Amino acid sequence: MASKPPSPSRAAAEDTATAQQSTVKTAERTYPFISRREIEALISEGRHIIIVDQYVLKVDAWVKYHPGGDKAIKHMIGRDATDEVNGLHSPEARAQMNRYRVGRIPGRWKNFLPPIQGGKFRPRGEEGEEWEEESPEIRARAANYDEDTSFGSSSFASQAASTESESSRTPSPAPSPVFDDGESAPELNQLHARPNARSKSAVSRSDSFTSISSIEDEKASAKGADDGPRDGMAHLDALTRQEIRLDLDKYPPLDEGTQDTVIRKYRELNERIKAEGLYDCNYVAYAIEGFRYTLLFCGCLLFLKWGWYVPSAFCLGSFWHQLVFTAHDAGHMGITHHFHVDTVIGIIIADFIGGLSLGWWKRNHNVHHIITNSPEHDPDIEHLPFFAISHRFFTNLRSTYYDRVMEYDIFAKFFVSLQHYLYYIVMMFARLNLYRLSWEYLLKGQAPKHGPAWWHRHLELVGQVFFWYWFGYGIMYKAIDGNWNRFVFFMISHAVTSPLHVQITLSHFAMSTSDLGPHESFPQRMLRTTMDVDCPEWLDFFHGGLQFQAIHHLYPRIPRHNLRKTQKLVQDFCNDVGIPYALYGFVEGNKHVIGRLADVARQAAILRKCQQTIVDGSIGHSHAH
Repeated sequence: MASKPPSPSRAAAEDTATAQQSTVKTAERTYPFISRREIEALISEGRHIIIVDQYVLKVDAWVKYHPGGDKAIKHMIGRDATDEVNGLHSPEARAQMNRYRVGRIPGRWKNFLPPIQGGKFRPRGEEGEEWEEESPEIRARAANYDEDTSFGSSSFASQAASTESESSRTPSPAPSPVFDDGESAPELNQLHARPNARSKSAVSRSDSFTSISSIEDEKASAKGADDGPRDGMAHLDALTRQEIRLDLDKYPPLDEGTQDTVIRKYRELNERIKAEGLYDCNYVAYAIEGFRYTLLFCGCLLFLKWGWYVPSAFCLGSFWHQLVFTAHDAGHMGITHHFHVDTVIGIIIADFIGGLSLGWWKRNHNVHHIITNSPEHDPDIEHLPFFAISHRFFTNLRSTYYDRVMEYDIFAKFFVSLQHYLYYIVMMFARLNLYRLSWEYLLKGQAPKHGPAWWHRHLELVGQVFFWYWFGYGIMYKAIDGNWNRFVFFMISHAVTSPLHVQITLSHFAMSTSDLGPHESFPQRMLRTTMDVDCPEWLDFFHGGLQFQAIHHLYPRIPRHNLRKTQKLVQDFCNDVGIPYALYGFVEGNKHVIGRLADVARQAAILRKCQQTIVDGSIGHSHAH
């Protein structure tokens, strides 16, 4: 007897209904084809042009209204943004985008490099070849030459100096990290991804972890000493090229046919996920979480009443730690799938109860989801002076998110040299930085002032005042006796939230930070730059379900309670298209992160020695004359 096909889920039905309504509203209008040259000219004039579902959208009028901030849109200019838009927006939001359609494109779209990432565009009427960023394949092939000449070539030294000076002025599209080639870190290569019990072959180890080993560092130092004064930045530039080559060897090719296949199968998987109801929210799980939240907060108040400040602070920190997971869902519209309802839920949790701005998080997080692990563009890995997960940070990179140069100054040099020792200490107080970023966002007017989200900032400001009243005045000042007890309570309550910050950085710090160019597909980039953390199902409450960051980055609006159910489908997809799926245990993942931080610290030491050698050589040369 033939089985019936699965009935469409509620989320799938809503998507279909919205699409049908959109078709009715736009069926009367026929859009003209717009040439690639015309689109290039429009972008050169400062227009915000993106491609979605073969339609050309001119979204200049929407940029200042976008609830997710302007930066996310700017990173999509000149690109086919279909998968990013569908992944991060509700069906209603996608339908509203139709009003910005101005034309269609014939056939497949070849992405431009967006202006914010350093792309160049010919003005209208200018002749000549279209500018295109040097392909990662060419840069990688250059690594074969660089390996033998980077320390002895003055041309590479001048190139590195030029790169350093230019990166302080403009966004640099050049790639970044320095990873292992399999021989350089035997202590880390002994670690293996933990295979899923259901499908060992579905879990592939991503070898994009760690960077140059101490063995290679010693070789580099010896070579520099033998050959005389050399420019350390030239060596780091050669390492960048090497690691692009390693990523190109490890992941599917960037040709149109291969990437189109990845995209097609990614979208097919999305339809299957919808059909199986994995976009539908599990409200029973939220009820259980609500009970846990209540117990923790009541425990905080009870211990506080008894004067047991340490256990009270522990309960409050655990309460904040757990609540963030629900605020994250609300920010992704993963609870009710209604923009304003989920936003209000998120503001109540984040601002009123947690003292953090949901609007800041959205603006930051959307960019993180679009340009994951890019040293120049992703704010979630831009943590100087405390951390540098790539040698690219040694060149005074300009952050396109913060619109400022990330100075690799004396403070950064000190902290980076010790970052693998200070990692957990800094994570204990990472929440303090989130307070700063939240107030910066709200007071500097970075929130939308117009459009559907115009009132969110005002509600958040009320929430911030409420938080500091109940926590700062009600608990810290009125309920706790003595300044020492207040200090201990504050420090413990904030340190207890550190596992959340460790988990977030764990998923990205040890992964690739290479830039493989604008032609890499969205799903491939997400899987190349993100790892999942393996743990028993009963521990999901501790990680909040967000240990499945790779799956979350592929399909951000899937409720986190359904991410584990989605894992097998994603593993099969990775197997099918040949993309490694990085899955590590919590302890193993931490070892990789610490290993990456230690390797970058060693690279900083190598650079410092090379620069000192150059200085000493210059002084000796001047004395000789």
